[in-house]
Amino acid sequence: MPDILAVLHKVKDILSQELGERKVFDKDVAEALGINQLTLATMKNRAKIPYKEILEFCAKRKISINWLLFDQVVESLQAETDKFASVHYFRDIYASAGGGALNEDEEGEMMYLDEEIVHKLGGIGMIKHIQAINVLGDSMEPTLYTGDVVFINKEYTNALKSGIYVVSTPVGLFIKRLQLHANGTVSLVSDNEAYAPEVINAEDVQVIGKVVGKLSANI
Repeated sequence: MPDILAVLHKVKDILSQELGERKVFDKDVAEALGINQLTLATMKNRAKIPYKEILEFCAKRKISINWLLFDQVVESLQAETDKFASVHYFRDIYASAGGGALNEDEEGEMMYLDEEIVHKLGGIGMIKHIQAINVLGDSMEPTLYTGDVVFINKEYTNALKSGIYVVSTPVGLFIKRLQLHANGTVSLVSDNEAYAPEVINAEDVQVIGKVVGKLSANI
């Protein structure tokens, strides 16, 4: 798994180049990531990587997220990034607790992925069907946590198959397991046993796609 100290060191290397090779402090990293310095210190102590903020940092600079998560050489960032595939990342869209929706007219940002992750997501031929959004809430713990980024394959909308799906309902966007019933209803099932299944009419559920991967904020 990625080490937060190594990731933040790479962020500092990038910022040092942007700021004229001067020494970069944690306060500079916190400012660049758009988070409070105390929050960053807490995350360091808990070995928790701020994935959402790191993704935004990379998207603004057209840098592959994998350059920060794995051992790549900072000097070759731009040259190597050209070799990577990309997916649309909707950083302002959250799912699980409801209250969100996927907007086909919203372009989103580009998230750059290396060959290994592309392979795990189904290969280069599947990338065009994949989008990334954020997780909100604890209903899918311990599988998914708030702050995780999930990859959704919009080609997989057959809810008869097992797995975790992103679904749109009249009350919002959810990430759940689905159970179809003969009476025309669907149970939205959480992995967290503290949450009882929610039963709604099948006609009120639109399957957006299947979760095929994640970047976890819970290290």
